Amino acid sequence: MVAVEQVPELGGAAMSNGQAVLLSVVLEANDDGYLASVPGLQGAFAEGDTVEEAVFNCVDVAKLILAYRAERDDSPALNRIELTPNTRMTMAIPVGVA
Repeated sequence: MVAVEQVPELGGAAMSNGQAVLLSVVLEANDDGYLASVPGLQGAFAEGDTVEEAVFNCVDVAKLILAYRAERDDSPALNRIELTPNTRMTMAIPVGVA
């Protein structure tokens, strides 16, 4: 799972309302690189030449979809957590090594 607004490298600083959305990202290899998608969030998928690029691109797409839906009071049922100064979470983030 990836906390969309918690990890600067994946899309931004903490959300202004003190909450983050946890997304499960599915990664698949394809002919041109990798495809990342978020099951249960229609339209949330992206490609990249590397795993990192695919995840980063998918998080950007998911953020746009969530912002669009929030403007229309259409929030999907997702795992939300409160972010406080004491919040700790563990994440598995793919990192390519040479």
